[in-house]
Amino acid sequence: MPDSELLDEQHHLDDARAALARMHDHTASLAFTGENTAHGGDHVSTQYLLQTLYRRMISLRDDPTVPLFFGRIDGDGTTHHVGRRHVTSEIGGEPLVVDWRAPVSLPFYRARVLDPMGVRRRRRFGFSAGQLTAYEDEDLTDAAEEFHSEILESEIERPRTGPMRDIVATIQPEQDEIVRADLATSLCVQGAPGTGKTAVGLHRAAFLLYAHRDQLRRSGVMVIGPNDSFLSYIGDVLPALGEIDARSETITSLVENHVGLRATRTDDTAIAVLKGDPRLAQVLHNAVWSRMAEADEPLVVPRGSRQWRVPAYVVNEIVAELRGRGIRHEAGRSMLPQRLADQVLRRMEAAGDAPDDRVQNAVARTPVVKKLCKQLWPPLDPAGVLWQLWSSPEALAAAADGILTSDEIRLLNGQSTTRSAKSQKWSAQDLVLLDEIADLLVRIPSLGHVIIDEAQDLSAMELRAAGRRASTGSVTLLGDLAQATTAWATRSWADALAHIGHSDALIEELRAGFRVPGAVIDYAAQLLPTIAPGLNPPYSVRRTRGELDLRPGSAPEWIAAVTAALRLEGTVGLIVPDSLLPSARKSLHDNDLDFTDVTVSATSDEDRDDPRVRFAERLELVPSSLVKGLEFDHVVLVEPSAIVADEADRITGLRRLYVCLTRAVTSLVVVHRNELPTELG
Repeated sequence: MPDSELLDEQHHLDDARAALARMHDHTASLAFTGENTAHGGDHVSTQYLLQTLYRRMISLRDDPTVPLFFGRIDGDGTTHHVGRRHVTSEIGGEPLVVDWRAPVSLPFYRARVLDPMGVRRRRRFGFSAGQLTAYEDEDLTDAAEEFHSEILESEIERPRTGPMRDIVATIQPEQDEIVRADLATSLCVQGAPGTGKTAVGLHRAAFLLYAHRDQLRRSGVMVIGPNDSFLSYIGDVLPALGEIDARSETITSLVENHVGLRATRTDDTAIAVLKGDPRLAQVLHNAVWSRMAEADEPLVVPRGSRQWRVPAYVVNEIVAELRGRGIRHEAGRSMLPQRLADQVLRRMEAAGDAPDDRVQNAVARTPVVKKLCKQLWPPLDPAGVLWQLWSSPEALAAAADGILTSDEIRLLNGQSTTRSAKSQKWSAQDLVLLDEIADLLVRIPSLGHVIIDEAQDLSAMELRAAGRRASTGSVTLLGDLAQATTAWATRSWADALAHIGHSDALIEELRAGFRVPGAVIDYAAQLLPTIAPGLNPPYSVRRTRGELDLRPGSAPEWIAAVTAALRLEGTVGLIVPDSLLPSARKSLHDNDLDFTDVTVSATSDEDRDDPRVRFAERLELVPSSLVKGLEFDHVVLVEPSAIVADEADRITGLRRLYVCLTRAVTSLVVVHRNELPTELG
């Protein structure tokens, strides 16, 4: 006979779904239904109101495969069902579900026997296909009870299909403290594999958008990820939580969109490392301001029958005063004509005239003033400044004098062989430098909050580009120094925070692994003394150790391992060295195994952003260079030694291997023909 308590909870869920549907339909009627359409005081206000209603309508969409609530907390005379969004009843407006981000939901995540926070009982629900299947209660008044949540454990370990999902039902206290940190607080989260740092960062974005909605709707929230594949993987998390107002970018797409150019060539590693060096910021600063000139003749402005003279030394004092204020290049250039015109007006007033503001504006627009301003403070564009550095050894030597060594200057010489900036081909590193120059010319507006994932792989100049988007806002850096796999990667979080402009950020560490099983994380952790000797090793909190299988062999063995994994529930990732990608692709085709190839772009932008296309197959073929940030229920890893050898140096190769080894949630099969790296015992 069905559990009556469970039936009551299912009825409550049905009522909540019906109430959410009414809330959605009511909002839709205000936005789109003829005579009931909302109107503001004017056209602009109306459009803003309709846009707000549209976003609200989207946030109220129901996903029938996921229950509206996953937990419940009971206090003295109070009961709250905790879910992904707030749902109210039609009669009386009583809450049927409270949003997980609301203050009243806090005890669900942090209450414990020693500090119950006014809660007597915490209930968790199991579900399948959107229906409740089970519940379990934790008595927070019983100090003798040692409670272990089977539902929580099964939810953490539940096999995945498709893109990343939210973790609102399983957020742990140490994660919740990061998620709910105040908007004014910048954070850096050092997180080992499987600790949920990416999910924590996304849920922090969702929390901040909830707690500071009006402010962040104006100033904006951005998530910066390592590559498009990663952004596609995480793309469903915020919409599932009812948030559609956060932008997602990679560093490259961010600067491409800002400077209006595209990266069409690749730098050699040594050049790319140098272009990412923080000293380049001073070189670019010098290059921008080196275009300034001094007046060697007085300014003579004809006005009516008279000429008004401003001595050269006064003109130079005005320029120096503007420069000394630390303003952006274009701001100073726009102010200079008015400052010169002001000097002319002072002389007119001293002669007995009574000029007004219209006269000053007219003087500022005279050809002689405009010509002098162009000479003293010439207009610049980012591409022109950088092109001159790359095409002129003299200009580069002057800008880099005392900053770069002669060998470094020679390395950068000849980066341009074109006759103009318009025909120059730019690298991704060049675009970051162009973004730096653009900010020297015109200040880049600040967002309210920026979340940067895999931040350890960014160069100092890339971190500066990200930091410019939060110059007056706050940041959340997410990463793992042990997973630093670029030649220009940061070596410490203190350095990274200094480059991003938030040296006062709090550094938090997540070591408890919820997704990577113990057998896998312990095996991969053998690499840590070599790749990140200063880090504390992670540990798994899961009771099941997972499966780890090391097999000698080549293609037939890993094809067999993939085939066996596909018989199990969940996603399967075939991770191969980049050098073996063509042969792996051929082997999968020859064995009639359907798979998604992350290196093959979809045929259209719409397809590329559609998770139904991106995750069409359970099996995904992933080169080792693109695996970061992804996870799979079952992983087959091919030829670890080749993964190490594909990188520029052994340490970077071992870090890449560490990343690859820690993508498995349930099982890991390592297939190798060559000897395993000695660091793996």
